[in-house]
Amino acid sequence: MDYSMLPNQDFSVRPTNTSNVVEAGNITATSSSSLADELSGKREMVLGKNLHSSNFKITEHNEAYMNEIIDKYREHLEERTRHQLGFPCNLDLKYETLAQLLPFSINNLGDPFIESSYGIHSRLFELGVLDWFARLWELDESEYWGYVTNCGSEGNLHGVLIGREMFTDGVLYASTESHYAVWKASRICRMRCVKVKTLETGEMDCSDFKVKLLQNRNQPAIVNVNIGTTVKGAIDDLDQIIKVLEESGFEGRFYIHCDAALYGLMLPFVQHAPKVTFKKPIGSVSVSGHKFLGCPMPCGVQMTRKSHIKAISREIEWIASTDSTIMGSRSGHASIFLWYGLSKKGHSGLKEDVEKCLANAKYLKNRLEEVGIVAMLNEFSNIVVFEQPRSMDFVRKWQLVCEGEFAHVVVMPNVTREKLSAFIDDLLANRLD
Repeated sequence: MDYSMLPNQDFSVRPTNTSNVVEAGNITATSSSSLADELSGKREMVLGKNLHSSNFKITEHNEAYMNEIIDKYREHLEERTRHQLGFPCNLDLKYETLAQLLPFSINNLGDPFIESSYGIHSRLFELGVLDWFARLWELDESEYWGYVTNCGSEGNLHGVLIGREMFTDGVLYASTESHYAVWKASRICRMRCVKVKTLETGEMDCSDFKVKLLQNRNQPAIVNVNIGTTVKGAIDDLDQIIKVLEESGFEGRFYIHCDAALYGLMLPFVQHAPKVTFKKPIGSVSVSGHKFLGCPMPCGVQMTRKSHIKAISREIEWIASTDSTIMGSRSGHASIFLWYGLSKKGHSGLKEDVEKCLANAKYLKNRLEEVGIVAMLNEFSNIVVFEQPRSMDFVRKWQLVCEGEFAHVVVMPNVTREKLSAFIDDLLANRLD
């Protein structure tokens, strides 16, 4: 059987105007001017394989064919898992205990706090997860509202939607290095969106933010704050952004959503790291569950203030609950996996994982520089940025994320130094070809 149709996980390369990376404040970075000089001209955007004409045909009542497909696909997944370094997914999965729950159709449709007429749900697990994050982000039990989402992008959309409903004439501000889900949210919500420049490290340029704010001084501000950008792992300065808003006359006229997809479960366990807390005037925070924690399905948590959720809530009689989420049906299994993962790891286990990732990221950066490859690593980050390899086969093999002239490796809990060493050896061999 031909399994050439099983695709490598490809990537997109987007044009960028990235300038030289410089050392700024506490950022551990290296000038990338020499990096760019080494490259032979502009790279064109490269898209993944078009799978429109490739698929596994459905052949009814053929158990042998089905079993062969599944067995071969598992082998493919095992190989792809061994060579995954570019995406922020913790592939150290230990959820065998929960396999006994797969035969059940668990659906948390409707508001997590209002039981619906569908009885096969996992709301008690979901509320346990939400309580855990409310304590982490310092929001009193009586003051928070949240839910388990289907992915981090849904959390961003929900946060932007709340801001838009609270300030219907508001302008959305986000840095140019924000996740593409933020721009998608602005299109879905039909909002005007202003892109703010970034510093060389990737964090929002607050000077440019102030200029853009004052150009729209008569309209409220809805601000997306990156708690770790996708490519460089840069953290926007939340305190400075709040200061700029207040000094520019926007006090009481702004809403802040924090996109903490990866770092939302890392920074709380790092000494002296920037703090995300509802004690500051933020409106919402979203985090992914399949990233640092390592749930086997895409999921996340979105949290906001209870007073804010009224802006989008509607009562739905036939489900006997309130519609306050983006999706109607929501995976009940995701809440259980989040609950299990957080319970099993605990604060001490998460802290240990974070420390290991940060140490291994520094190890990778140092090893790359030792062999003459310019690399960049922001403080508190597990994302190592370096020159994009010339070979697209190599990029696909290791599933690297690339943008413009750069590629990155995200050092997750499942990534060992042995794996990083194998990657460097392979990279060096590739450069010699």
